[in-house]
Amino acid sequence: MSNRYKTLQTYMIWFLDMLCIIVSYTFTTWLRYNSNNDWGDKTLHYMVCVIFLLFCVVYTFLADWNRDFILRGYAAELLSVVKFIAIMIVASMSVVYFLDWARILSRFVILNFIWINTLLTYLARVIFKKAFRKYISSDLNVVRVVVVAEKNLMEQTVKKLVKNSDGLGYKIVRAYYVDASESESFASDVKESVSRESNWYIDGVHVHYGIHNLTERLITDPFDEVFINTPNIPQKKMEDIIRGFEEMGITTHYNLELPDVGKAATAVGDFLDYTVITYSMFRSSYKRLFIKRIVDIVGGLVGLIFTGIITLFLAPAIKLDSPGPVFFSQVRIGKNGRRFKIYKFRSMYIDAEERKKELEANNEMNGLMFKMEDDPRVTKIGKFIRKTSLDEFPQFLNILKGDMSLVGTRPPTEAEFQKYNEHYRRRLSMTPGLTGLWQISGRSDIQDFDEVVKLDLKYIDNWSLTEDFIILLKTVGVVLFGKGAK
Repeated sequence: MSNRYKTLQTYMIWFLDMLCIIVSYTFTTWLRYNSNNDWGDKTLHYMVCVIFLLFCVVYTFLADWNRDFILRGYAAELLSVVKFIAIMIVASMSVVYFLDWARILSRFVILNFIWINTLLTYLARVIFKKAFRKYISSDLNVVRVVVVAEKNLMEQTVKKLVKNSDGLGYKIVRAYYVDASESESFASDVKESVSRESNWYIDGVHVHYGIHNLTERLITDPFDEVFINTPNIPQKKMEDIIRGFEEMGITTHYNLELPDVGKAATAVGDFLDYTVITYSMFRSSYKRLFIKRIVDIVGGLVGLIFTGIITLFLAPAIKLDSPGPVFFSQVRIGKNGRRFKIYKFRSMYIDAEERKKELEANNEMNGLMFKMEDDPRVTKIGKFIRKTSLDEFPQFLNILKGDMSLVGTRPPTEAEFQKYNEHYRRRLSMTPGLTGLWQISGRSDIQDFDEVVKLDLKYIDNWSLTEDFIILLKTVGVVLFGKGAK
């Protein structure tokens, strides 16, 4: 399972276990004392519950005995819950005994707490596991993996990865093979690598021939990670491919052909039962990404409330100004090449896309973006809502759905994306945002797309929650004073 989902799994199990302890202890206390108040020192009675909760924190984050949670079956999960509660009771009761709190405890409360909490925790974990597997395997959240392997290892590799990835949030989307015997010349003939495409499928995965110019061939494909299994090809020959994926911001797992060392742990890492060296440009913490997503959800909900209010005033104005819908949607490119529909208040005439071709010669931007100061496609009300950035408010729906973040990089159009190279592709290695460094750096003054890419990569390489907060504050200033928002 991907590290980002391991972090989410850990925190969710911790939250569920804590909630079950509180509910079970409170319920059994109510069962015992609902008709009278004769239950000793109430403060100490509930301090016992606090000790249970403290043990839960230690068990979850220090012992980490739930690391195989997603792989456990029903019986194994029940045993895990029984072990967790048994150790918790023994450890906590030992603390209670030494603190001399045993005198205020009711055996009825503790005994009933044990079986109720066991049942409640087990049910909560089973339900969460089913929902979690469905969540991480959805099209929006699944980690898309491209496989590169030698021809004689391809079938074994793909079948093993498909089998081991079941329910773990990975999806093998494509594979590329090369004959090890041709390794001396595989990088010399691009025509050969393209012409030998076949109808070879393994467990539904399309297998293609050739790895020459592989990163260029994959620029516009939606994928997140790469797995390389080429033990008979010198590592030096794979260096350019690995560097190409690094340039794109794609995490790469390189399989190591190590001897079977039984239960001995490796310090390198593993990927779906393979021992690998992993190359990744991501240097932050998945815990921080989890917090970023929580902030996005809260921000998305608040933003949609404001969007609803703004719509009451803008919708009539947009309809009166020009014929067409109130909202505009367009396919954009999200994280690692995923397609999604972006939503805005319509600020242009409905034939804007067709007229764009006529205006290409007037593009004031060097590179892949189109910008024109007095764009004739923009309506009267459109000029106002663009100046004030009101047209962007419907994107809070994209943020809530997870297509976008509050802060990130600008999502390109399909036409722009088709012209990307590996360097440009890396700006999509993070979820695109409603605002970002480009927006607060005077976007109307930037005349070169490479400068936009430079700012985006600066944001990605130095990302932090503090930086997001600063960008959000500066964005408010830019919107209020209209700086760079033409």
